[in-house]
Amino acid sequence: MFNSISNTILSEEIHDKVFLSTIENSLAIGSWELDIKSNVLKWSSVTKKIHEVEDSYIPDIDTAINFYKAGSNRDLINKHFTECLTNGKSFDNEFQLITAKGNEKWVRSIGHPKLEEGICVAIRGVFQDITKKTIEAKNTALKEKQFRSIFESSLIGMAIVSLTGKWLNVNDSTCNMLGYTQKEFLKLEFESFTHPKDKHIGKKEIKLMLSGKIDNFRTEKRYIHKNGSCVYCILSSTIVRDSNGIPQHFVACISDVTEIKLAKNEITNLLTVSSKQNDRLLNFAHIVSHNLRSHGGNLEMLLKLNKDENPEIAEDEYFPLYEKAVDNLNETILNLNEIAIHNSLDNENLESLNLLQYTNNAISNIYGLTLSNTVDIEVLIEKQITIKGVPAYIDSIIINFLTNAIKYKRSDVKTKIILEAKQNSDNVILSISDNGLGIDLEKHGDKLFGMYNVFHKNKDARGLGLFIVKNQIDAIGAKIEVESTVGKGTNFKIYFDYK
Repeated sequence: MFNSISNTILSEEIHDKVFLSTIENSLAIGSWELDIKSNVLKWSSVTKKIHEVEDSYIPDIDTAINFYKAGSNRDLINKHFTECLTNGKSFDNEFQLITAKGNEKWVRSIGHPKLEEGICVAIRGVFQDITKKTIEAKNTALKEKQFRSIFESSLIGMAIVSLTGKWLNVNDSTCNMLGYTQKEFLKLEFESFTHPKDKHIGKKEIKLMLSGKIDNFRTEKRYIHKNGSCVYCILSSTIVRDSNGIPQHFVACISDVTEIKLAKNEITNLLTVSSKQNDRLLNFAHIVSHNLRSHGGNLEMLLKLNKDENPEIAEDEYFPLYEKAVDNLNETILNLNEIAIHNSLDNENLESLNLLQYTNNAISNIYGLTLSNTVDIEVLIEKQITIKGVPAYIDSIIINFLTNAIKYKRSDVKTKIILEAKQNSDNVILSISDNGLGIDLEKHGDKLFGMYNVFHKNKDARGLGLFIVKNQIDAIGAKIEVESTVGKGTNFKIYFDYK
């Protein structure tokens, strides 16, 4: 009978141990016990697994303490054991330990004293591996710290807004942007600062975020500054959810784009004005080209009638010059009319033009000016050289450079102008040099081709010639360089495309 009872008790103890072992393994919580009288330390299988030792490992108090990381962790566990032994004080704390395999882990160790007549005779406790949870918590804490740092120091306005639209936190940039203090912000809702006409913006997206269909959105929105002015902003809003996906709050980033918006509006207005002015200029060009064509034709007819009625007048040395001048005038008017009709230039509008022919035409057009000013013009251009351009522009470019060279001549020397063309693999380079007054490029180089800029005291100077020339050169895809020395002369180089 006694054997039966004894076996029953033994069977229950084994059952309890199996049950406790199952719980330990399923919860990954180990147990330990230190018998003070015998100085025997016992670890459960889970505790041994946490320490990464074999199941056959037999711990002792000295080696067990040494598993704790040297320094504050080992000092703290020693302190807890001392207080538990001397004062019967329980402990529950987190520690770092180094396992038998050299791995670093975070553990939670709990210890309770077993007292007999007020004296601690044993310490029992549990042991849990909390490495994953601790690392996650530290990473979360680090991310929160980084977010706070970014939030507080960001030059962009940032705010945390509740799901109902109430401000929970704002940074200094938001306060500076809208003119309110942080306390004033936290008393009001997000909509309080929104421009009345923009209050509908974002409502649809907020519903989609709350329903889980989107996580963020970006939009342009206006807000009202404390002083009543309008602040144009780019709003980026993101919803923050907890680990279960439940929405917690919104994080809003607000960028002030007022200056950009106002500048854009100003540019739009300027473009509108420019477009209207261009239309008026185009109409003006049509009218001028049409009327000039009538006058040019009239001059040509009068010269022809005069020649028919007075044949002897053709013997006058100037009469052929008049005829040539009128022919050139009519050709120029025809070219200007073409530009008025086709006011946008691209490669299809550019023609292949003989450079020598247009140079000679230009010289012929200012023959009277060169004759009266005793100007020597030398042309060094081969007959076969062609360039890509617009006839009226090429006329204008060459004539402007020739007349400028004559206008700004030196009185102490005979004026000489040299036109020379060279062709390389990419361009035809037309060089127009003179021995005139020259230009101080250090002083005037950056405004040489500006409108209404004059660099010499000349009553006829209007500051338009080089401005017009530069625009015409740009329009046909050419480029220009200039070299000049005051008191010696100027050399302009124009790089034309010829392919």
